[in-house]
Amino acid sequence: MSALEDKLIDAAALDDAALTARLGRLARPMVFTNGVFDVLHRGHVAYLHDARAQGASLVVAVNSDASARMLGKGPDRPLNRDVDRALVLAGLASVDAVLFFDERTPCELLQRVKPQLYVKGGDYDMEQLEETRLVRSWGGDALAIPFVDGYSTTALVNRIRKQS
Repeated sequence: MSALEDKLIDAAALDDAALTARLGRLARPMVFTNGVFDVLHRGHVAYLHDARAQGASLVVAVNSDASARMLGKGPDRPLNRDVDRALVLAGLASVDAVLFFDERTPCELLQRVKPQLYVKGGDYDMEQLEETRLVRSWGGDALAIPFVDGYSTTALVNRIRKQS
C-alpha cells in the first residue's frame, strides 16, 4: 500500500473503537471538513490549506459517488469517482486523512470522529448547519473559511461545456 492509500480510511468497515484508534494517531486539535472535491482546483487547495492551519491535523470526508448525486449538481456529476477524488486529496500535504460518507451530510461520520473543529467554505451559514450544532455538543466549534473568488468546480465544468 502506498503512502497515499495509507491516508484513506474506510470508516464504514471499521467499528468505533478501530476508527478511534486509527484517528488517534493524528495530532490534536483535529480539523474536519467535507465535500465532493470533484475537480480539484486552486480554490480547493487554498481552502484545505487554510483549514489545516486551524489545527494540528486535517481530516477530509469525501462524498461518495451516491452521496454526491444527492446534492443535485447534475446527472453527470461527479465527474471523477470517489476513490480517485480521495487519492488526489490524499496527495496534498495539508490533508492527514480522507474518509468517505454515503449520506447527504457527514453528521453520522462527525459523531464517530468527534473533531475539535468543523470547517466549511464561506458560502455556508455555519449557524444553520446541523453539523455545527453536533460538533458544539461535545465542546468543539465550527468555522467558515472564505472562498478564493473566481474558483468553483461548477463554473469550471460550465466553461468546459461551452467550449465543446
